[in-house]
Amino acid sequence: MKRAALLLAVLLSFSTALAQEKLKRPPITGIGRVTIYVRNHEAAMDFYSKKLSYFSSQEIPCERAPHFCFGNILQILDVVSPTSPDEGHFLGEIDFRTPNLERMHRYLESQNVKVSEIVKIERTVVHHELDYFSAVNPEGHPIGFVELAGCWICETDPGDERADWHIIHAGFVVRDRAATDHFYKDILGFRPYWHGGMKDDRDDWVAMQVPDGTDWVEYMLNIPANADKKLLGVMNHIALGVTDIQAAKAQLLKNGVKLTEEPQMGRDGKWQLNVYDPDSTRIEFMEFTPKEKPCCSEFTGPHPKP
Repeated sequence: MKRAALLLAVLLSFSTALAQEKLKRPPITGIGRVTIYVRNHEAAMDFYSKKLSYFSSQEIPCERAPHFCFGNILQILDVVSPTSPDEGHFLGEIDFRTPNLERMHRYLESQNVKVSEIVKIERTVVHHELDYFSAVNPEGHPIGFVELAGCWICETDPGDERADWHIIHAGFVVRDRAATDHFYKDILGFRPYWHGGMKDDRDDWVAMQVPDGTDWVEYMLNIPANADKKLLGVMNHIALGVTDIQAAKAQLLKNGVKLTEEPQMGRDGKWQLNVYDPDSTRIEFMEFTPKEKPCCSEFTGPHPKP
């Protein structure tokens, strides 16, 4: 009798440990896909493919239409026509890479996060396979998770000289910092990278790095509730990493970009340059590492690399 009870206790302990292991959050290694909505596909294709020289393919259709896909082995940029007024903020879904999508799906369900079903897509415009599911953050902004397998564009056209951009961060308006922190920090494991503002005593931007990489999301704080489309286009943005901002400027001018701003030193001590797509969504070029001491706070995580 005692032996049977002992065996049962061992089995229960093993089952509990196995359940806990299954619910452990898998790694989140970086930004895997970002969606940007545009009204004019022809103008958008000219901007992203020609003026930004984004690595792309026009011959193979994307998994969703109508839109264009750009990317590399680690990231995809989807440029999509909006299908509803809710998609009018122009920076759309931000997806994060994970090496175990099914475990991530189970983990988020265990945290009472509402998630979609997993979608498996073979032979996308960039990758041999893409597995994906979506969710929504506390601000109502769509996010998702992707597991990418292979990059057939990289294999079939390795000599392409267009830029292999790295999306180092994506920024979006945040009105409830506590709820957003709970989601990204407590549930997803994101860690602080830097925070600061236009004035030293107030945070206007908070950078939260993925737990297993260097990409980050940026909270855009203190934005008026009645912000117009132009201001939202500035705040909801992506940033592309560069090693030299002046070289980036020279290449953009060579590509025919009409700059409305000059490179400037950010409050975080990094050089940056802003350009805007045909729908006024801000595309920020940012040097990977700071050149000056940042205001407001020190960096607490590793910097991205080329």
